[in-house]
Amino acid sequence: MSVLVYVENIGGKFKKSTFEVVSYSKAIADKLNTELVAISIGDVDQESLSSLGKYGASKVLHVTNEKLKSFVNQAYASVIAEAAKSIQANVVTLANSFSGKGLAPRIAVKLEAGLVDGAVELPNTENGLFSVKKTAFSGKAFAFVEISSAIKVITLNPNSYPVQESGTAATVEKFAIENKETDFRTIIKEIVRATDKISLPEAERVVSAGRGMKGPENWGMIEELADVLGAATACSKPVSDAGWRPHEEHVGQTGIAISPNLYIAVGISGAIQHLAGVSSSKTIVVINKDPEAPFFKVADYGIVGDAFDIVPKLIEAIKAYKGGI
Repeated sequence: MSVLVYVENIGGKFKKSTFEVVSYSKAIADKLNTELVAISIGDVDQESLSSLGKYGASKVLHVTNEKLKSFVNQAYASVIAEAAKSIQANVVTLANSFSGKGLAPRIAVKLEAGLVDGAVELPNTENGLFSVKKTAFSGKAFAFVEISSAIKVITLNPNSYPVQESGTAATVEKFAIENKETDFRTIIKEIVRATDKISLPEAERVVSAGRGMKGPENWGMIEELADVLGAATACSKPVSDAGWRPHEEHVGQTGIAISPNLYIAVGISGAIQHLAGVSSSKTIVVINKDPEAPFFKVADYGIVGDAFDIVPKLIEAIKAYKGGI
């Protein structure tokens, strides 16, 4: 028995969410008194693969195949499932990313496994149970799901588990299977990435704004605040619908669900649909001139005032603080 973790790469590089899920998987392996094996698909250099050992992987299975250079959901799921069978994995873990959300249910079906998506804590394995805490109802609540199947598949929400270094270098082995033609009935022809921006789902800090900004021409100070904080930018649904900001910045129930360590909401009233996508944030700061804005009820810190007065002062204060360090 063992734990298998899928380590997603973007252009041959691992993201922070990869190291989070490897650290998380190592902790599960320790609970179950077994080893952690990672599987990587695509062109990743030997040093990067071996470095996964620092986060707890004892071995990395490396899959290189011309057909698998680009992400193919069904084909990747087949490879990961076969790898799980080959090492007799009883737990398979993935990051709850765009690809992880598509892979996990397919892997679970192939392995006849129970599935928990969006885990936020380590499983409770006391008294023979295997119970996992996860987000529910678009992040408005938590659920505790008990998995009774022999094999378990878990996806971990970004920013839910700290990156922990616990080992040294991992051994790297080649792994290959013969994919069926049916695995390639649907393929992705092209992926366009915003390489100059911080990924919203993985961002530790997010600065978001709404209709209180009055128009797209005023977004410069939001971008400047995000820049000084090293944060990603986001927006409410009405803003993206109006074309003020791109739709990939829309956070909320019908947009991207995020769980950063810091979420700053500027000029957003806090409708329930928006709160559903950001309520898992560790710390919420709200800036709004309406003292009755619903967002203040869930905020950790609130500032009642005009964003056009407060945000520039906040930027200058942060710059002064950073300059004095």
